Amino acid sequence: MQTEPTVAPTRRDALKAPGSLAAAAGLGLSGWYASSSDTINIALVGCGGRGTGAVADALSTTQGPVKLVAMADAYEHRLKGSFNQLSNNRRIKDKIAVTDDTKFTGFDAYKKAVDCLSTGDVLILATPPAFRWVHFGYAIEKGVNVFMEKPIAVDGPSVRRMLTLGEQAQRHGLKVGVGLMCRHCDARKELERRIRDGAIGDINMLRAYRMAGPTATAFSPPRPANIPELHYQIQRFHSFLWASGGAFSDFLIHNIDECCWFKGAAKGQQSDWPVSAKASGGRHYRGNNIDQNFDSYSVEYTFSDGGKLFLEGRTMAGAYDEFASYAHGSRGSAVISFRGHSPARCRISRTQNPTDRANITWQAPREEPDPYQLEWNHLMDAIRNNRPYSEVARGAEASLITAMGRMAAHTGQVITRDQALAWTHEFAPNVDKLAMDGPAPLLADNDGKYPVPEPGIKIKKEY
Repeated sequence: MQTEPTVAPTRRDALKAPGSLAAAAGLGLSGWYASSSDTINIALVGCGGRGTGAVADALSTTQGPVKLVAMADAYEHRLKGSFNQLSNNRRIKDKIAVTDDTKFTGFDAYKKAVDCLSTGDVLILATPPAFRWVHFGYAIEKGVNVFMEKPIAVDGPSVRRMLTLGEQAQRHGLKVGVGLMCRHCDARKELERRIRDGAIGDINMLRAYRMAGPTATAFSPPRPANIPELHYQIQRFHSFLWASGGAFSDFLIHNIDECCWFKGAAKGQQSDWPVSAKASGGRHYRGNNIDQNFDSYSVEYTFSDGGKLFLEGRTMAGAYDEFASYAHGSRGSAVISFRGHSPARCRISRTQNPTDRANITWQAPREEPDPYQLEWNHLMDAIRNNRPYSEVARGAEASLITAMGRMAAHTGQVITRDQALAWTHEFAPNVDKLAMDGPAPLLADNDGKYPVPEPGIKIKKEY
């Protein structure tokens, strides 16, 4: 997460300058705090469960005072629900400083929330991923630090935009966190150290699984007549490729990212990203659901050294469940995560069966610090102490590699990383111009159904 260091005077010096916010951003001073006694203000854009949870974690940091001062969402009922939940949280309710005047709704609400912040404050972006580059760009323009949920892009064009924006934010000295919290897990970091030291030898294969029952928001029934097309798709964004990259991008990115992290650790690198993917998948028990997702995905990722990551995703009721990631090396194997993201339950085995307790040579402590909280602790530390901090490039790469696997399954072709990055098809090229009463990027047919992936037939476009 390190970037080139930023040398800056104190925040107070920056704010004395004419046009303080713009001047600070232009000089690369954003994110700097003169002392830990300064209050960091937070604004939330996207008031769903993830945004609400991110606020709770941000307000639970202990390095210095912090307050939530503004909230924005396209829909009033979502903002109201989030505000009530946060206000009723006894642990953080005294840090909620949102008023009726700093609650904003509509597609332009994000600008009003950002405008409530000053240099050194933090914007949380937790809207559907399609809007990430639009909101991030405005945050950079205003010179505020950012925490954004994953994935941060859903196709080649949006990945390229995010990489460019990340470079701009870095030049301005902004601190940017991305919600791939597994990278902040203490147990995984200790496992990384041991793998770097050769505990399981060279890693030649990894396995990852997220197989569970149907996810409610990823399976959508026909649109009710009283909900406009655009609003239906945004409110059920996991069901639509343009809004989220579908269930594949949204739910499988953590397993992919942590596996690439540990493949790199064995080589002494921060990450090792696959160079190609081939995949299969299909739609099975659809009922009357009209979403664009497959029910099962099976992807073989190939690394530059020929190593493999085998990824299995499935959302079917009554089938075998597994939620885990494993690494297999020349001298043993390791559990990267088991039964979910947290706690990780990391351990090392001298055999190729990482769950064989009889051959465990090391395992993480039973009690693990919450990585969702740790990622906020690390971001706030960087802001208050002006430490270089940018997770954008890594978040964009993880989003790209995830999209590469999805593209391979949806087209039936072998897709390389370079092809995925250069892909010209953009799901929502005019997402920054969407209006509350305007059309949706995707239209249903006369039967109310949406285009779905057809591997081997629809190759140039994913749907």
